[in-house]
Amino acid sequence: MGRGKLRIYLGAAPGVGKTYAMLSEAHRRVERGTDCVVGFVEHHERPRTEVMLHGLEQVPRRTLRYRGGTFTEMDVDAVLHRAPAVALVDELAHTNVPGSRNAKRWQDVEELLAAGIDVVSTVNIQHLESLGDVVESITGVRQRETVPDEVVRRADQIELVDMSPEALRRRMAHGNIYRPDKVDAALSNYFRPGNLTALRELALLWVADRVDEYLKRYRSEHQVSKIWGSRERIVVGLTGGPEGRTLIRRAARLAEKGAGGEVMAVYIARSDGLTAASPRELAVQRTLVEDLGGTFHHVVGDDIPAALLDFARGVNATQIVLGSSRRKTWQYVFGPGVGVTVARESGPDLDVHIVTHEEVAKGRGLPVARGARLGRARIVSGWVAGVAGPVVLALALNSVHLGLANDMLLFLALTVAAALLGGLLPALASAAVGSFLLNYYYTPPLHRLTIADPRNIVAIVIFVGVAVSVASVVDQAARRTHQAAHLRAEAEILSYLAGSVLRGETSLEALLERVRETFGMDSVALLERHSDVEPWTCAGRAGTGRPPERPEDADVDMPVGDSMALALTGRVLPASDQRVLAAFGAQAAVVLDRRRLQEEADRARTLAEGNRIRTALLAAVSHDLRTPLAGIKAAVSSLRSEDVEWSEEDRAELLQGIEEGADRLDHLVGNLLDMSRLQTGTVTPLIRDTDLDEVVPMALGGVPEDSVELDVPETLPIVAVDPGLLERSVANLVENAVKYSPPEESVLVSASALGDRVEVRVVDRGPGVPDDAKERIFEPFQRHGDSPRGAGVGLGLAVARGFAEAMGGTLDAEDTPGGGLTMVLSLRAAGVPPEAPGPPAASPEPTTSTVLTERQASC
Repeated sequence: MGRGKLRIYLGAAPGVGKTYAMLSEAHRRVERGTDCVVGFVEHHERPRTEVMLHGLEQVPRRTLRYRGGTFTEMDVDAVLHRAPAVALVDELAHTNVPGSRNAKRWQDVEELLAAGIDVVSTVNIQHLESLGDVVESITGVRQRETVPDEVVRRADQIELVDMSPEALRRRMAHGNIYRPDKVDAALSNYFRPGNLTALRELALLWVADRVDEYLKRYRSEHQVSKIWGSRERIVVGLTGGPEGRTLIRRAARLAEKGAGGEVMAVYIARSDGLTAASPRELAVQRTLVEDLGGTFHHVVGDDIPAALLDFARGVNATQIVLGSSRRKTWQYVFGPGVGVTVARESGPDLDVHIVTHEEVAKGRGLPVARGARLGRARIVSGWVAGVAGPVVLALALNSVHLGLANDMLLFLALTVAAALLGGLLPALASAAVGSFLLNYYYTPPLHRLTIADPRNIVAIVIFVGVAVSVASVVDQAARRTHQAAHLRAEAEILSYLAGSVLRGETSLEALLERVRETFGMDSVALLERHSDVEPWTCAGRAGTGRPPERPEDADVDMPVGDSMALALTGRVLPASDQRVLAAFGAQAAVVLDRRRLQEEADRARTLAEGNRIRTALLAAVSHDLRTPLAGIKAAVSSLRSEDVEWSEEDRAELLQGIEEGADRLDHLVGNLLDMSRLQTGTVTPLIRDTDLDEVVPMALGGVPEDSVELDVPETLPIVAVDPGLLERSVANLVENAVKYSPPEESVLVSASALGDRVEVRVVDRGPGVPDDAKERIFEPFQRHGDSPRGAGVGLGLAVARGFAEAMGGTLDAEDTPGGGLTMVLSLRAAGVPPEAPGPPAASPEPTTSTVLTERQASC
């Protein structure tokens, strides 16, 4: 049984119509006779979506109880037992209720796909794991429910459900997405036109990248070499010279003229020893192109124009940017420049831009094409000089005879020229042809292959020996030059590898892509297995070709330790490249181990934080919560006692004790629930313009009237806050200050304007806090000094800071002049744009886990 196919409807924001489109497709499939069922679809009380569920078979959901609440999730076992051809599963990034078969819904979908069931699902762009930081910077909301990008990338089909921001806001205003009581808050927060436009662009670009991957795969599978200009891709050819910065900036300007333009700078390391690249300059250019949004590539190639064109066609580029040649005029005798050759051989589908710069004709340029040692042009020239040259020289000397000694010197000079141009073999051929012509035309007896004078035999032997010696020296120098160039290319690659380690680059895919580009392969995969009996699995891959399933199936197999191997397909590498490949393999293993260690560290950190919170909570429950409960129980037991006749004063005192204990218990539980909401990220403030003198006095109800002095001028600017969260935050600060202030000293609560911010200062005259503890007091379950256990669970300041940051403000502690502690709550004035990240907005879509945390907070 084969694996099922996954189709995903991707949207830029809630309400664009993903679920509606999915249900419409389901109806079309049912009409065609396809066995299609609804595994899980949440209509969120949207009438049009709810109507679309009619006529579709729905698999009964699984009911789960969690912390006193009842929830429903997709019943994976029931869907597997039903075994439909197609299952509809909404909200791919959803987090299942604890006790479900899997923690995440995308894991449920993986099980269905593995069982051969096709799945149609939906997901919003903000739920992709790699885009979490970007979405948070746009909307101010950190998405807690995410799905790994690889899960979505593996989908067989991805369809973008698009809608303009204006149309989406109209749909929202008409009540087609949220209930009427939530529309205003949503429109003024998450569904602002700027947010929706940015998310829409993000979704379009992400889908465009996926389409580009499909296009590359198709071109590779069908061996399409012709460039398809579906997108502007500009390749910048770098030589390592200072003109590279000019070329990169020029290419960036060209890319800006077309939507979605992409800049790829490529440096081709040559193996003929003529490269004069500065590693420092290349590092600067790499940083520049990455700062401009492009990518840097390092490729080894002997033929510069051919390697550049192969790279450009391989990435489906549409333009190439090159600099004018730095060679001087006389150096063009070695052949045309790289720019001229690339322009001539680029064809009609690839534009070439030659950019002038300050370094034109100021330095040594490079010949166009080189072979492994001397280059094809020099070898051909050497053979012409070694074979045809002696014949032409003999014809010329027949008309002007200069004597045997001079004739031999001329032939020897021609042999030396053939050696300098073509190396050993052309020089030997020149020596052989030259000695034959000298013997036949210029050594008595003439026009015969015999030599009468023994001195002429010695002369010809010396001539051949000198020619062979010169040719050997030139050929040996070429070999050494080739080896030095190859070692320098290796050194450049290893230098880049070491630099990536120092920079802390931990992307395995980027490293494997660098391997593929460096050696010109079709695909590279890092395979691993834990034992000899287990099959190989792919830990990472790069390239458009299909990676091999086993190292034995690859063109190049580089073992990495006992359980991993680099598998490359495309061509067989020479043995001299194995050393560099081994270094890449070792680095790939280190990157993979580092990534896994980081994941384990993150899990351990999460577990440690959870254990710390649970331990502190257990301590709070075991003592701090039991204290008021014990007082309440004692008072109630006393009132119910029939052995004692209580007076009205005693009864009132006991009732007052019950009320105070209940208030204290309510306060403790409220702080615990507030901390839970902050930890789970479910605090969603409703920001509106508010007067401080309307909120701050209401926060003083929990302390004695004569314990606080209030100084809040009515002329203060209006602030943009959530009044409820602000009241809770100030109340916690005041209660904490009153608790630590001496009985005879009152706490001062003042407010003042400072630029575009408004500060609320809570000043006490208590013992104060050392500088090294001023941040620690804001951590959950922290008590400073020797405060009594019954004074609280240590959450007041943590909750106050959490609420302040949720509203886009800050809360810090300062020393009070003369002794004590001052809490400074800084708030944003109304009309001032929020700083990035802005204040959290309304929850974009009410998933089951969101409802769960809201119910827990209200319990």
